[in-house]
Amino acid sequence: MKRVIALLLVFVALCGAAVLKSVLANSGESVIVYTSMEDYAVELLQQRLAEKFPQHDIRIATKSTGDIATKVLEEGEHCEADVVFGLEYAYIEKLIANDRIYNMGDRYDMSVFADDLVSDLNRNYIVPCARQGITVIVNNKVLTDKGLPKPTSYAQLTDPCYKGLLSMPSPKSSGTGYAFYLAMVNLLGEEQALHYFDEFAGNVLQFTSSGSAPVNNLKKQEVAVGIGMISQAAEEITAGHSELEIVVAQEGACFGSYASFVVNGKQSDAALDIMDYLYNEFTDECCGKYYPELIFKDREYSVENFPKNLAYCDMSNNTMARKEDLLAKWGY
Repeated sequence: MKRVIALLLVFVALCGAAVLKSVLANSGESVIVYTSMEDYAVELLQQRLAEKFPQHDIRIATKSTGDIATKVLEEGEHCEADVVFGLEYAYIEKLIANDRIYNMGDRYDMSVFADDLVSDLNRNYIVPCARQGITVIVNNKVLTDKGLPKPTSYAQLTDPCYKGLLSMPSPKSSGTGYAFYLAMVNLLGEEQALHYFDEFAGNVLQFTSSGSAPVNNLKKQEVAVGIGMISQAAEEITAGHSELEIVVAQEGACFGSYASFVVNGKQSDAALDIMDYLYNEFTDECCGKYYPELIFKDREYSVENFPKNLAYCDMSNNTMARKEDLLAKWGY
């Protein structure tokens, strides 16, 4: 027996690296992460997860917030996703009510997050991951070429001079688009807001399916003005697109809040390890690089070309019931 053990120890010493690699491979799990966040945040997440969890096969699928919510709601534990990174808050309440989000209990200290991101309803189910401001983004070259004024308010966007030169995400598929829709309803009242969008829609080249499309359309000079994400525009300006400009509307920036969670029934050790990493490390790093708006009570961030001291619109009543009611009245 001693001779057998000795031979085994020699074998392990000679082949230790290969054996260890094999053991790690066999101990790994497959994890699918759904996300609605922008490409640069997704690339950072993919890189960090590969570094942190080399033993796991982790794949990330980018989808709109509406598509993610629908798949998780309808498919439940049969949904291919194990973890969701970045779902717009309006969907969270309905997913919790339908038992679609895993209850993590008191696994995390939620008191570190801004008060408006945590409630008695969601505190055991989600981890806030970003607040994203949304406002008017312009391409100054297109405006100049067409002899158009730079809009400084949402009210100006109904001016016929911008016909065919506006881009906005559809509220039916994009959290960015819905945030703007809700902000205008809160600002103007529902009846007046619907009238506003009747006029606004006449200037829109297309209502896009994703929140990132308006800034991409601006980059390609397909439009002059977009309702887009401030973080995305700041990133593009920093990357060299100096023709783009963030114009914080006189009415204030609107915003969407986003959270991460584990799909109920998919709470494997690997999925929970990923959630721990999102809570303990990644959310802080990602906000510091791309999303500097208030999420943690005790942390402030500064991102190049991101406007400071944003004034916000009224974003109250961001519930699923309100969203379903407003989307039923959206006709574009």
